[in-house]
Amino acid sequence: MKVGNATYSAINDVPRVVPVFPLPGGLLLPRAHLPLNIFEPRYMALVDAALRTDRTVGLVQPALNTKEDELEGRPKLCSVGCVGRITAFQETGDGRYLLTLSGISRFNLVGELEERSQFRRGAIDLTQFAQDFTPGLGEEDVDRDLLLKTLRAYLTSNDLEADWDGINDADNEVLVNALSLMSPFGAREKQALLEAESLKMRAETLIALTEVELAKNDSSSTGNILQ
Repeated sequence: MKVGNATYSAINDVPRVVPVFPLPGGLLLPRAHLPLNIFEPRYMALVDAALRTDRTVGLVQPALNTKEDELEGRPKLCSVGCVGRITAFQETGDGRYLLTLSGISRFNLVGELEERSQFRRGAIDLTQFAQDFTPGLGEEDVDRDLLLKTLRAYLTSNDLEADWDGINDADNEVLVNALSLMSPFGAREKQALLEAESLKMRAETLIALTEVELAKNDSSSTGNILQ
């Protein structure tokens, strides 16, 4: 598959050691695109290092039980993340970087390098996720009608609008992964979407999580009426 100017055909095309960006609530998926606003010096150094080499970065959440005051240090990390390639980069002039990280493949984090650089580097294993290199795998198994019905209900419930022309034109993989990235769910739910074994299971997880949110909204509305 093509990611920016690079081609990744199999797991051997991806470095085994990558800079690691711990991002609470962060989600990256294969062939999806995540915009990032980088301003902390350690992560600006990470981006500089990535740009000097192969532009790959591993996005991974801190362990789901990490406390707020532990994030400034070196918190434990989730065991599964996603490696991406920097495909767009801009300096803002006020000390920030704006970039787009495009997903290549999920990985298991198998270790970290002990070093004194400002940022962390992880040893990754992509073997479990070799299927991520096949675009569109499992698209035919996604219940697109139910996904769109659930999305429409969520938008209506929250007085939101969407580009339905773009949604209708998107293939199932693009649609499921884009909606997963844009979803308002928390870190635990985002990790579940990341670790879903197939596109079908990711779509089903996304639908289930959205239905829970809709039920909460309905309950809240009923409570307000009864008060």
